[in-house]
Amino acid sequence: MASYTILVTDDDQDIRDGIEIYLKNEGYHVLKAANGLEALEKLMENEVHLIILDIMMPEMDGIQATFKIREEQNIPIIMLSAKAEDGDKIHGLSVGADDYVTKPFHPLELMARVKSQLRRYVKLGTYQEQQGKVVLGGLALDAEAKELSLDGEPIKLTKIEYNIVELLITNAGRVFSIEEIYERVWKEAAYNADNIVAVHIRKIREKIEVDPKNPKYLKVVWGIGYKMERA
Repeated sequence: MASYTILVTDDDQDIRDGIEIYLKNEGYHVLKAANGLEALEKLMENEVHLIILDIMMPEMDGIQATFKIREEQNIPIIMLSAKAEDGDKIHGLSVGADDYVTKPFHPLELMARVKSQLRRYVKLGTYQEQQGKVVLGGLALDAEAKELSLDGEPIKLTKIEYNIVELLITNAGRVFSIEEIYERVWKEAAYNADNIVAVHIRKIREKIEVDPKNPKYLKVVWGIGYKMERA
């Protein structure tokens, strides 16, 4: 097994230590933090492959920390929370988390979630880099030339359309909320962004999908947002 580093962030020391025991038994290297600010410091100082992040913490909570992390990195994030309501789960996923586990949880379930995320993002990967290109199925994005092709044929995109595709394809498999897409691409606060983003998504689908009403690449995750995945 490759030696992956996992950052466990929770303000409860017993929970941190308990998770650490199970992770080390699986062969992982473990870092620990007591709040979001400390987690960000650990990320600056270490190469981390996955983060287990509690929502309710002092100094900086898990939601705020996720926002900060997603500004720079696409590290898999598994959120922990004592709240089981669907609204809390959706909120956690919409800000950038990849998975959500409700406390109390069985340690073996958490280990299974960890392995699943590492396979998806680290070991197998959701996209490939080939000669400077990001390749996802038949799609190939050349970040230097700012060009997209489908099965070798160039696709003409507007600047906004290209930026949306670049965001989603380089973070393939992760769901972005409408608000996050707008703020990342338009570089301003999202206000009544639903229709604006939806129109651009529709136009992109018309250009890259054989059947835009049944998309293979650019998919909606109802109630949360959009993602790009291998067809």
